[in-house]
Amino acid sequence: MYPSDKPYSQACEENKRPILGVIAPLFRDAHRVLEIGSGTGQHAVFFAASLPHLTWQTSDLASNLPGIRSWLAEAGLPNLPPPLALDVTGIWPDARYDAAFSANTAHIMSEAEVGAMFRGIGRVLVARGHFALYGPFNIGGRPTSESNERFDTALRMRNPEMGLRDRDALVRLGSKSGLALIADHPMPVNNRTLVWQRTP
Repeated sequence: MYPSDKPYSQACEENKRPILGVIAPLFRDAHRVLEIGSGTGQHAVFFAASLPHLTWQTSDLASNLPGIRSWLAEAGLPNLPPPLALDVTGIWPDARYDAAFSANTAHIMSEAEVGAMFRGIGRVLVARGHFALYGPFNIGGRPTSESNERFDTALRMRNPEMGLRDRDALVRLGSKSGLALIADHPMPVNNRTLVWQRTP
């Protein structure tokens, strides 16, 4: 059982190992990783413990930081610095990172926010650094499964600015920010991990 004062995501528990299988070789030579939209903080704790050579920098909206701090404090890992308050449309860290990661964020952001995320990553990522984005995506303007189509409908009913993003549209956004899509990994439950690399 997890303490009641700590946020918990079952999805994080279910997808953390498949995601690790993708990012472990991808981030093998990285030293500093920026996670955008760290949510509960569960991914950060698991990945930082599994990849001790990395300094895993969490970030999220200020309202989510207390929950992340709870997970980080309990883990007590030396490669997990305090979380950063980050609104993708606002001021980004004045720092450079070897890699960036985000999970299940693009579909809960507006299109404008997704664009801001790519621009920000393009600024803070070092040349040849990688950005891994996990979640459900449409391809060629179409959902990849019936469950993803239902999920997209539910999101748009909740907030018209939410919704699954199309991979081709994200490729174009990345290109404008100096990021080239280099890999598309199918994941369990109709999700994917899309990987960009910062061009020199």
